[in-house]
Amino acid sequence: MWEAANSYGVPPLRLSLQGTRNHFHNFMKEFLKVNNKKILKIYRSLLKVIIHKLVPLRPDRVEPRKVKRRPKAFPHMQEPRKLERQKLVTV
Repeated sequence: MWEAANSYGVPPLRLSLQGTRNHFHNFMKEFLKVNNKKILKIYRSLLKVIIHKLVPLRPDRVEPRKVKRRPKAFPHMQEPRKLERQKLVTV
């Protein structure tokens, strides 16, 4: 993504990560089929395709990098499932 952005003058933060992953997955089939001489040409084509998947500019978009865990109705399993089942049967 960084190379595609620098090669074609696009801000790297405007490129779509998921779009790049999809394009890379689609191009992987081509990379595996061709010989070493054509790989560079296909790679350059991939870079061109990547820059066409821009995300909109969202200047005030900031998201915290935290996981929000909601309380559950049940406690965490602390022992093996087999022991937990035996406890339920004997009660």
